[in-house]
Amino acid sequence: MAVGLASYQPQSSITARPQDTSHRFDGLVVALKDVLGTSSGLDSKDVDLNSIMNLMERNLVDEGNGKSNLLVLVWTPGKGSAIHDHGNAHCVMKILRGSLTETRYEFPDSDRAQPMRVLSERTSKENDVAYMADELGLHKIENRGDDYAISLHLYTPPNVARSGCNTFNPITGKKSHVPKCGYYSKYKQRVEA
Repeated sequence: MAVGLASYQPQSSITARPQDTSHRFDGLVVALKDVLGTSSGLDSKDVDLNSIMNLMERNLVDEGNGKSNLLVLVWTPGKGSAIHDHGNAHCVMKILRGSLTETRYEFPDSDRAQPMRVLSERTSKENDVAYMADELGLHKIENRGDDYAISLHLYTPPNVARSGCNTFNPITGKKSHVPKCGYYSKYKQRVEA
């Protein structure tokens, strides 16, 4: 049984009054019990990975003779990337549909835990082009809109595809290495998880 949290629908027997949140909470508890059943609970084989992957899809379009990667990214409404670097690569991003908000951050001081410091924030709309490189800091991209957004990304050299990148905790600045950033599809063929 695959479970997608986005597909949760309250059962018709549960009615909630908008001003009384206790009924909604009770309904959620009942729904969780229905999903978990009488077995030992939920494990990874019960989770619909496609619903998680669809928060942001990375689709490889071209590998540029080994000198670059061209990707189409599909962004679910209200979702975004972690704060990340680009593995010493250059990134050019064009918005094909919708709008995306980029928040740039200063590299954290590795000696002490502290919140990440915002350098700037910019929203790019359809046909806008943005550039990012590690020399400019770190960033995250978010779809703050109500509809899907689509962007085209050119990475050169394709360092992240080869060696991964680093993500950063927004509260502590702690760096974590991500060895490989997976793809939802390569050359129009779905990549199996």
